[in-house]
Amino acid sequence: MTNPPKIFEYEIVVLPEHLDESDHVNNVVYVQFMQEIANKHWSSVSTAHLEDNVIWVVRRHEIDYFAEAFLQDTLLLRTWTGEHTAVTWIRYCEIIRKADQKKIVTSKSVWVMLDRQTGKPKRIDDKMLKRFG
Repeated sequence: MTNPPKIFEYEIVVLPEHLDESDHVNNVVYVQFMQEIANKHWSSVSTAHLEDNVIWVVRRHEIDYFAEAFLQDTLLLRTWTGEHTAVTWIRYCEIIRKADQKKIVTSKSVWVMLDRQTGKPKRIDDKMLKRFG
């Protein structure tokens, strides 16, 4: 039996700059939210040495939009890591409106860890896996 994933959570309040002409959160902003929580999750498990030497980049996003979010909504962002290969790692994300627990967005992204100096993919080793486990 595998352990359930460790979920990292972060809240954000919808601000005027997040809205589109329809007065709900713009779809592109959700991608920014996904990037923000991924970065916060990484910072919570990394060290200064790691942050100086590696960087994570997205290879692919799959996003499903279920509902709209509006000005002043408090959104709960959740993320966790999933399956991995030698150089890629799946990251899941969901965004939920706190007031009614309505699912707004879910996503599945493929991330690649790069050597910050060379820009080349870096192997995801057991030490890295344990950081997120």
